[in-house]
Amino acid sequence: LTDLIDSPELQTLVTEALSNNPGLQQTLLVLEQSRAGLRQSSGDRYPALSADFSGGNAEDSDSQYTGAVSLSWQLDLWQQIEDGINAAEQTVFQQRATYQAARDTLAAEVMSNWLDLVAQKRSLAIEQRRLSTLALNEQLILQRYQRGLGSLDDLDSARSATFSTRASVRELEQAIEQGERTLNTLLGRVDDDRYKVPDAYPQVIRPLADLPEQTLARRPDLQSAWYAIAAADYSASVAYKNMLPSINLQAALEDMADSPAEALLTDPVWSLLGQLTAPLFQGGKLKAAAEIAELETAIQYQKYRETMLTAIEEVRNALARELALADRQAYIRQALEKAQLTLSRYQDKYRAGNTTILELLIVQQQTYDLEAQLDTLTYNRLDNRITLALALGLGVPA
Repeated sequence: LTDLIDSPELQTLVTEALSNNPGLQQTLLVLEQSRAGLRQSSGDRYPALSADFSGGNAEDSDSQYTGAVSLSWQLDLWQQIEDGINAAEQTVFQQRATYQAARDTLAAEVMSNWLDLVAQKRSLAIEQRRLSTLALNEQLILQRYQRGLGSLDDLDSARSATFSTRASVRELEQAIEQGERTLNTLLGRVDDDRYKVPDAYPQVIRPLADLPEQTLARRPDLQSAWYAIAAADYSASVAYKNMLPSINLQAALEDMADSPAEALLTDPVWSLLGQLTAPLFQGGKLKAAAEIAELETAIQYQKYRETMLTAIEEVRNALARELALADRQAYIRQALEKAQLTLSRYQDKYRAGNTTILELLIVQQQTYDLEAQLDTLTYNRLDNRITLALALGLGVPA
């Protein structure tokens, strides 16, 4: 994903965000939590070994000490334990995919916000040029007025346009400050840092036509949804097998003596116990639990379908926007060229006194508006490339 834009500074910012963003760190901790849960479930495969030592003293009798070591093990006749472990394993896979999706989304957000700063500063430069042009207009109007040409109404019109543009400049300055704060939050920074971004848009290394063939199966959010189905299916299997009989084996070594040292299994007695347990009646709780688990599997399947449909929609929308933005760029570029020619003619006419200041201001405003519109379209198209790459499953290395 980061290969789309050739900017070492941007690469550094993405790396910092992946290391410091608190939201991403929470997702990583959830992943570690699921891994611990898998280790916990895997322990059910093995026998449980425990040791016990106790001592007691009663009236009119000697002290008694008991030492014992017991080993218990549940036979996995129905693969119930294995299904529980598999469910925990699929949950780990799900959380790992969720973490990767969060990494990819965060990287895309950093890239988009950085590009937005570039766009905002370019828009500010356009408005500042507009402001400079309006200042020149005021000087020209004053010079003409001093020579007896024009009126103060022309000056009022020019100053009105100047004040309006100053308001736009202040709005853009505030938007840049807000964008920098947003980027600081994504990077996990507390300080209100400022950013130096290039004056020109960065080069796109990999244009749309050269994107590698991607499949939606590479999207981590789809992978996460699929693993959620598998985990729910294994959990449903465990819930049904809870209604089946279970066999537990227990072996023990026990020693009783009058002193603590002699009770440490110096002359133990061994015992072996087999236990068959079957649930007979629990008011329908086990059956209801199985039905709930089965419905959870169905819910996860519908979530997968929803995620799939959303992914398809995102790809189609991004592809359509790419084509539409390309056409709009071409049209606005042609319109700007014509507007610049018209502006040049109106400037000559105004100097010659063949047009009014209002007409000149309108043409100037139209020209600058088209320049700003073309710059915005350039940003939107570049930002849409990031959206498309993310929709196709391009991400950042794990």
